[in-house]
Amino acid sequence: MSKLTNPSLLLLRNEDELVGQSILVVNFEQDGFLRELKALNPDAKITAFSYNHANAMYASKIAGIHAVVDHTIPNNNYDLVIYYYPKAKPEAQMCLDNIRAVCHQDAQLFVVGENKSGVKSAEKQLKDHCGFSNKIDSAKHCILYLFYELTLNDNFAISRYHKQFQVKAGDIEFTAISVPGVFNHGALDVGTAVLLNNAPTVSKGKVLDFACGAGIIATYLGLKQPELEFVCSDVSALATYATEQTLALNDLKGQAILSDGLTDINGKFDLIISNPPFHTGIATDYTIAEAFLSSAKQHLSKQGKLTIVANSFLKYPPILEAQFGQYSTDFKNTKFAVYSAK
Repeated sequence: MSKLTNPSLLLLRNEDELVGQSILVVNFEQDGFLRELKALNPDAKITAFSYNHANAMYASKIAGIHAVVDHTIPNNNYDLVIYYYPKAKPEAQMCLDNIRAVCHQDAQLFVVGENKSGVKSAEKQLKDHCGFSNKIDSAKHCILYLFYELTLNDNFAISRYHKQFQVKAGDIEFTAISVPGVFNHGALDVGTAVLLNNAPTVSKGKVLDFACGAGIIATYLGLKQPELEFVCSDVSALATYATEQTLALNDLKGQAILSDGLTDINGKFDLIISNPPFHTGIATDYTIAEAFLSSAKQHLSKQGKLTIVANSFLKYPPILEAQFGQYSTDFKNTKFAVYSAK
């Protein structure tokens, strides 16, 4: 059994409260909690919902658990909801609004999280939307809240949370759409701006925008070179949704695919381009980059090229050298570097 995280341990310390017939667990951890919850509720229907494709694939392997990955929670009249509070407050607000549109009028909502995640904000976010709330437990720098008599929403439409913003790089300017939970929500981050201004010229062929976020890279290249064919991948269903919205808004076509790394990507590409993630939580994690760069080789065409942007302090050069033999530095300043390899 996977080691239980502190939020899960806090929940199970209150296992007598975790009883329902239609149970929803949102933003769960990849630990043993879902198995323990199923043991406590052997006859209940338990839905494990995540915006994260890797988390959903993990949950799908647990007997008796219905795993869902999507940008919107399915409606199933849940009588017990357990929400692991995220670090992004706008995402939490959107998700809580979604929860109040899919649960039973007598549902109990448990919100758990580490203090550093900002879980205390849940009280303020739900203050006007419930008749009863209580901090029922705290331990190991975590808090568990109970909210009851929820004010339900008639429906939930993620389009209400769209945020449009302008992207300008070189002589290309366009509007992008983001939703809470997407990387650098509602703005062009500096690293991606550096990448766009130093992107390779590709006149035709197939392009993979890896870790696509709101689809900014694919949209920029597509407006610059309309003959290109795009596949955009991300582990987040919120990101693939935002990418679809951005591409459609700019009259561009492309596939948006959920994938943990490159595991769900097929075929070869003439360009793989990315502002790749390098964090697990708040810690720098080079295993993500190593796995991506190692897999990327198998998805490049004979003359294919990989181009990435990274913080200058990250030790990408030795990884690129180990995987490709040689690489080039297309741009570098004190904060960012753009690397390419064939």
